[in-house]
Amino acid sequence: MTTPHPQHQQTLALLTALLLLWTVAVPAAAEGVYPGKEWRRAESAEALGWSSEKLQEAQEYADTIDTAAVMVVHDGVVVAEWGETASKFKCHSIRKSFLSALYGIHVADGRVNSASTLEELGINDNDPLTATEKQATVAELLKARSGIYHPALYETAAMKARRPRRGSHRPGTFWYYNNWDFNVLNTIFEQETGTKIFEEFQRRIAEPLQMQDYEPTDGEYFRGPESIHAAYPFRMTARDMARFGLLFLRQGRWKGEQIIPADWVEESTRSFSDAGRSGGYGYMWWVAVDGRHLPGVRLPAGAYSARGHRGHFILVIPSEKLVIVHRVNTDERGRRVSTEQFGRLVRLILESRISDN
Repeated sequence: MTTPHPQHQQTLALLTALLLLWTVAVPAAAEGVYPGKEWRRAESAEALGWSSEKLQEAQEYADTIDTAAVMVVHDGVVVAEWGETASKFKCHSIRKSFLSALYGIHVADGRVNSASTLEELGINDNDPLTATEKQATVAELLKARSGIYHPALYETAAMKARRPRRGSHRPGTFWYYNNWDFNVLNTIFEQETGTKIFEEFQRRIAEPLQMQDYEPTDGEYFRGPESIHAAYPFRMTARDMARFGLLFLRQGRWKGEQIIPADWVEESTRSFSDAGRSGGYGYMWWVAVDGRHLPGVRLPAGAYSARGHRGHFILVIPSEKLVIVHRVNTDERGRRVSTEQFGRLVRLILESRISDN
């Protein structure tokens, strides 16, 4: 057998090494940038195609309203951050998008069946459900289309005022942003999975994402006489909420691990109902439709957000590889940022983009 020339051996070894480096590097590059224990921050906004001057204008506008914290994350890197991003504020209705994510995990593993009816699950309330109401499915609750207009905990005055009359719509036929649906979903989740929402969020989402601040004690159950189904408010920092937004931007994937099924991310952020000027509504996510999502700014197709009372937002814009988190210190009486004000802030942030870097 002929022995290869030494120079050929060196060339072959070099080619093999390059091939090995390519097979390792390409998947890593395809995964994109993720934060570790700390977020990676841009050396300059301009390095990532943003104008620091225009971002400063956005911050100056935020300083004139009740904004407490903002994070702007472009493709996994923080390009702008101001305010109390490490402070734990109430999340209000963003809790619903957290629960939607947990549903995606457990529907995929077969522990929850989204086609199950309330009758099959043994769900009732202190003012008993009718036979028709008991035919509502888990999927219809996720879409806020149950047709069940029982009093609910953690409702705002506006929600109570808009609540339709009991029995006025059959399950699946009408969309109403309904805290009864959202609260019952947690009752079903804990019943079917044998877990508790705050601990399960820690185990299945916070820990894999290396959230810097979240602990299960940051959640609590809110109970009262209106219903037997408790609300489940969270407290969380902006920097942890930005990780949750990035998880959805990356189709439920985090550093090579599929945390939430990609098809659930796509399905839950798809519009199933007309939500007026807010666009559409998915599985406890608000969805941009024909540019409608926030007053004062036309968002690209595919954008969606988690929203909380008085100005809390996790806005995800996949076409721009962008996550924007906005917080208000709603522990202080009277603090609020309207959707119009947030829409103007988002427009100023988007106008800060100067290239596609």
